[in-house]
Amino acid sequence: MVEETKKVADSKEDRKLLKRASKKGLKVIQKSRGKHPMRTGGRIVKYGTKGFVRNIWLSTAATVVMAITLIILFVTVVASAVLANTAQMMRDKIDITIYLKPNTSEETLRDLTEIIKKDSNIKSVVVSSSKEEYEKFIAENADSDEILNVLDDEMKDLMISKMQATMRIKVYDVGNLDSIKNIVENDELFQINVDKELEPTYDVNQAEIATITSWANIARTGGIILAVVFLVISILIIFSTIRMAIFSRREEIYMMKLVGADKKFIRGPFLVEAEICGIIAGALAATVSYFGFMFMAPRLASYGINVDQIVEILESNKLILVYLIFMGIGVIIGRISSWLAVAKYLHKT
Repeated sequence: MVEETKKVADSKEDRKLLKRASKKGLKVIQKSRGKHPMRTGGRIVKYGTKGFVRNIWLSTAATVVMAITLIILFVTVVASAVLANTAQMMRDKIDITIYLKPNTSEETLRDLTEIIKKDSNIKSVVVSSSKEEYEKFIAENADSDEILNVLDDEMKDLMISKMQATMRIKVYDVGNLDSIKNIVENDELFQINVDKELEPTYDVNQAEIATITSWANIARTGGIILAVVFLVISILIIFSTIRMAIFSRREEIYMMKLVGADKKFIRGPFLVEAEICGIIAGALAATVSYFGFMFMAPRLASYGINVDQIVEILESNKLILVYLIFMGIGVIIGRISSWLAVAKYLHKT
């Protein structure tokens, strides 16, 4: 009996509302909606902005969580890029030194160079005779009077006769040296001229490169996990914010339906509300990320971490693009969250 009474009351209310919204009024709404898309869009933005202000505390919470998510995404991308660049920089600086017997002739050095260059992993080869190695030694110790004073002609000749010639090789892939090792260990000319007392420096800095590479992988994996966690949290908070806004304006939405408003018009203000959260969160996250990274960059560089590429981007006019990317991601997150919340409500009603 009570339920029937409620249905009668509801139907009476509906009839009253429908009487107020005459057929002529409904036709005007339908026509104006098609003829004046700019006016309709302006109203959607207006209602969405009012909704954002009306739910300012929830909107602020959603904005802060979304900003944290975007900052974590930035840290993940930058950490992976910086560590990868650092590892690559170390690889580029590495050269494999093969020590040859003292007084190896220039002709033999050229022949050895031609042999090693046949390997496809070779980027460059620089050979140095015993005399050239002695000259490098003198240049490196030019400020040491004690060493230079004892280097008379006799000592010079003795040092040159004992000093190994060298072959310094740069490769494309420091992790794949088997073919080079095979040449050095099995080629007849190399076996005749390689100094048996000093091993080639195949493994120098390999441990450091492996460590930095593992850090890059950890930063990438950990950052992605954190970003996904905060992404889910931010979507849930925005979802809840929009759902509460819908609940508080359910009567208003009901009346909009009665006068012929379509789902697009009903959904629009809530999408705008979430997009405003995304834009503010994107701008906030980009600002914090910029100043935070520029503050840390000199300290990272002092530890040998290559931050030049990121600094160059942030100090150029590409910074505007960074801000746009942040705000664009924020808008996408907000729009998806809001769409899910409104779609669930519209589906129920």
